[in-house]
Order: sequence, then structure tokens, then C-alpha cells
Amino acid sequence: MAKIGGMNFDITVGDLQIHVETVTLDITDNSAVAQTGGVPDGFVDGDVAASGELELDTTNFNLLIEAAKAAGSFRQLEPFDSLFYAKTPTDEFRVEAFGCKAKISALLNIDAKGGEKHKHKVPFDVTSPDFIRINGVPYLSADEIEGLR
Repeated sequence: MAKIGGMNFDITVGDLQIHVETVTLDITDNSAVAQTGGVPDGFVDGDVAASGELELDTTNFNLLIEAAKAAGSFRQLEPFDSLFYAKTPTDEFRVEAFGCKAKISALLNIDAKGGEKHKHKVPFDVTSPDFIRINGVPYLSADEIEGLR
């Protein structure tokens, strides 16, 4: 029975369909345990953030360069929505990240002995109140983002 693996994912960055060498997306949720007299007594909601990183080969990095060129510069590249989607005959998994603001961290990483493709790292932060959806389920409640759109 086939399980979802890295090769099953299709990834879109805004309007671009790209192929990544690796991708990460992490959520930080600072909700915490409330305490009364040093004893757990419920919880409090905390702030949230999400960030990730795309690792692209030069062919796919050049697609991002073209988008930045059309915007005027890399820093003028508007935040984009990203979709990470995989499906096998038995499983389906979909993650949407909204308002991803890209940066570049590893522009060059040259190894003179060769043996593998050149790769570029593009970290991003999730900036939209729509935040993250996992299989269509929002991470944040409607009450939490009310008035932010």
C-alpha cells in the first residue's frame, strides 16, 4: 500500500508550479498552561507564527528570479500563497500557507568536487491572518482573526 512521501507532493508558490529539493513549514504556537498557586488550572491562548524554507535547484530558483524581476526586485516580491499537496490511492494531504513573504538565505553554496545539483535556500514567513489550513481546516479560529482581513 503506497504511503505519502516527498515525491508525491506538488507545490505551488503563488502562480508558479515549482519543484523543490526540500521544504519545511513549522508552526509556533505559544499557548500555555495557566497555573493557580503553581498548579495547572486550564490554559491560555498565546501568539502564533509560522515559517518555513524552500530549497530549490537553480532551474526552479530561476522561476523565482523571474517573478522577482516582474515585481521590480526580490524585496518587492509580494507575499504569495503556497499549496503543498500530495495524493496516493489511499491517502490525501493538503497544506495551505497564506501570505508567505520570501527571503534568500543561501544564495551560493559551491562545492568544487561537484557530484550534486547547486541549491538555493529561500526561507519564508507566513504573514496573512488566514495563516495555515491543514486538509481545509484552519489552524486559527474565526474569532481569532475577526477584523484582521
